[in-house]
Amino acid sequence: MMLAILLMAAGPAMVVVREDDVKRDEAPPHGAIGMSTAYRISDAVPGPRAMEFRKRVLHAGAAIGLHRIDHDEVYYVLAGQGQVSSDGNNARLAPGMAAYLYKGAMVGIRQLGEEPLSIIVSYPNAPR
Repeated sequence: MMLAILLMAAGPAMVVVREDDVKRDEAPPHGAIGMSTAYRISDAVPGPRAMEFRKRVLHAGAAIGLHRIDHDEVYYVLAGQGQVSSDGNNARLAPGMAAYLYKGAMVGIRQLGEEPLSIIVSYPNAPR
């Protein structure tokens, strides 16, 4: 009984989120360069939560503009081609590749080619 109470105090065992339930078309963050489809998966999870987990599809010519990050962050490519920038260093990304970006860096990513760039973006929330 005590274990059940402790587990309940820690929050739900899990939350399942369907991406179609959190899908919306919007300009990408940090400059509104082009258009994208955002899937704010972790926004559907009750707080407090320790991390953000999002999918974003950058349409042709779109980009998440350069911005300074105050936490480590990962961009993982699901489909398409892109170019990631971190403190002036650039790298091309393709499906199955991830860019691990470090706290304090000036980062951004842009779509390349004809196919939309589909990425997962994940990072920790600030401690509470």
